[in-house]
Amino acid sequence: MRNKFLYSIGMLVLLIAAGACTDLEMQSDGRDTLSSIFANYGKARSYYQSITSAVPQTGNSLYYNEQLASYSDEAQDVTDISSTMVAYWYAGNVSAISNPMTMTFDPWYEYFVTIRRCNTFLQAIDDPEMTTFMINDTEKNGWKGQVHVVRAFAYLQLMKRYGAVPVMDTPNEVNYDYSQSVRNSVEEVTDFILADCDAALALPEAEGQPAAFRWALTNSDRMVISRAFAQAVKSEAALYAASPLFYESGSKYTWEKAAQITREALQACLDHGFELYNTPVQPAVAQNPYAYYFIQQSDPSRQLDKETIYESTYQLRIWQNNGTPVWDGATSAGSCPSQELVDAYETTDGEPVLDLDRPYLDANHLQPNYNPANTLYNPNDPYANRDPRFYASIYYNGSPRKLAGDVTGSSSVVWDFNYSSGLTSSVNDDGSVTISLTNVEADLESDYFDVVQGNGLNLVFEYKSNKAISDVAIYGAGVEADRVSIPKADDWTTISFDVQTLRDAGLGSSSIWFGIKFYSQDAPGYEITTRNVRFEYAIPSVSDMFVDTYVGGNCEISSADLRYTRTGYYLRKYNNHRSNVDVAADGYMKLYRLAGLYLNFAEAAYNAAGPDASVQGLSAREAVNRIRTRAGMPELPAGMSKDAFEKRYRNERRVEMAFEEQRFFDVRRWKILGETDGFVTGMKITKDGEDSFTYERVKLNPRNCSNEKFLLFPISWTEVTKMNALTGTEWQNPGWE
Repeated sequence: MRNKFLYSIGMLVLLIAAGACTDLEMQSDGRDTLSSIFANYGKARSYYQSITSAVPQTGNSLYYNEQLASYSDEAQDVTDISSTMVAYWYAGNVSAISNPMTMTFDPWYEYFVTIRRCNTFLQAIDDPEMTTFMINDTEKNGWKGQVHVVRAFAYLQLMKRYGAVPVMDTPNEVNYDYSQSVRNSVEEVTDFILADCDAALALPEAEGQPAAFRWALTNSDRMVISRAFAQAVKSEAALYAASPLFYESGSKYTWEKAAQITREALQACLDHGFELYNTPVQPAVAQNPYAYYFIQQSDPSRQLDKETIYESTYQLRIWQNNGTPVWDGATSAGSCPSQELVDAYETTDGEPVLDLDRPYLDANHLQPNYNPANTLYNPNDPYANRDPRFYASIYYNGSPRKLAGDVTGSSSVVWDFNYSSGLTSSVNDDGSVTISLTNVEADLESDYFDVVQGNGLNLVFEYKSNKAISDVAIYGAGVEADRVSIPKADDWTTISFDVQTLRDAGLGSSSIWFGIKFYSQDAPGYEITTRNVRFEYAIPSVSDMFVDTYVGGNCEISSADLRYTRTGYYLRKYNNHRSNVDVAADGYMKLYRLAGLYLNFAEAAYNAAGPDASVQGLSAREAVNRIRTRAGMPELPAGMSKDAFEKRYRNERRVEMAFEEQRFFDVRRWKILGETDGFVTGMKITKDGEDSFTYERVKLNPRNCSNEKFLLFPISWTEVTKMNALTGTEWQNPGWE
């Protein structure tokens, strides 16, 4: 018996691939043949680009403007009172027919479509009878390397969600006999992921060549799959395969094996110049380097940001969608950090607030069991003396909405077209300037102008544009200050860029200039009209705008209003305090970063050899301490037991990676979902006097999404029904029907 598999991708893949390639010559029925694609350089290149662009966006773009954190114990979403996806999840209204987590982006379908494209490409590109156009080996190997890694990434994402999945390395034809299909074990899937990454890394590297698979990228290489990306995939795959959810007795993926793989991946990145981001920042711009890191877009060249391995191109509009207080038109509090997450932040002396052996004295988490060794924590002043990452990540009662040094003045800017290139310009009757780009790399520079001394510096202007442009660098004298995208704007729109780096780099505190370089491939034909171009600066001041979450406060806790927090907290991570509904200056989700590799290694190493044992020159404790040092926290002490270190490690991972789509999967692979996700708590605060408050922990509504079947996603009922009938074996994950 023969059938179609995975939503008929055998039939659809060419149509999908062709639809992603706007320059393909279509047949009358809308399809293109593989032979015509791989007989033409432009078409084959478009096919390759459709594969590498399939690495998905992260953040609220995948979850109906909700954060994945809301589906875990990191946060409670304010849409819990509505008929929303997260509300269905909390209620346990999940089945193989209807899964809220797959409504916007169906991983089973999307990743297998990507895998099919990868298989087709890798088979065709090495077939001389199929690929008949001329291509040099450097570019060909670059394409192949990236496609191998994308396929590995797709299988890793499937494994994280579904566990065992069928491994396919050839583009099965429509008449393929799927009755012989099996769900390969997690060990076999991991074998395939690592083999794909190793195949890519074994290809010769050609630095600086277009489309090469390399370590060093340029700033025009945003979304390019690098060798560091491959190492990150290897690290994560090995870690997951060794974790309690997936490890089976006899598997080669022991903690020892995972420690070896993650250590090699980490060292490879370190050897190629990756570093934890630790650039000092002015207090008017961000609270600390950790906070500053998450409100910036990375630069692929790693001139400024040496930590990010791969970043989503989707800018998180925190102010508009998730976790921001009610000013300047914000309409939803979004994902509200839980009290459990707040409890995880230590005090500045490096002591946990709660006793990690037994954090709560009751099942409802209303009676905290305080750590007797902690002398800094005061339950009547609970937000003082906390880990700097707390202030970077969470708005709490009494925290300032704006940082000291709000906008106090500005300097007008005039374009200097004598030093601009790759564009034409004209001045309009209203004084605005229309600029048309003619080259892929067009430069627009300003004249010198005076800047008053201060702590902050932002480039601000109003603009209209005929389309979006994705890759724009703000620079001065060879230093990049920001890497941004500029959305299309039919009407006058204000946009702001943080360019404090220009001043910090020593370009002068009284006189400055800047440039904009348009790197995007779609730059030719881009037209932008600007007016009121200026630099806004700040001088030290004390903000009088505070987030008051106490009962009756401007951002009070609420159980029914979408604008107000459910938990007593709002999300601050990624949120630039200068953002509002008209100006999006927030950050981007980091899909992979160096800190994640340190943590992956630490977890595998302490499980394999203990906290202090050296694994290829680095111990688990040393790896964690590098992250803590960057954060401004004391090191973990030597001599901890494995059990004690595990509790500190898991707490550290929770804090460092908060709201980075890690916790949802971590509690599953550790098999502690039943302990963490049954409910979350918040903090109800009553103001008793001018500076006196009463703090009362409150339990939010129970969630019905923490039983064992929720460790893995259900496979679509349609697919299970087909494959059960075809193979005579059960394809569904445990607990799902």
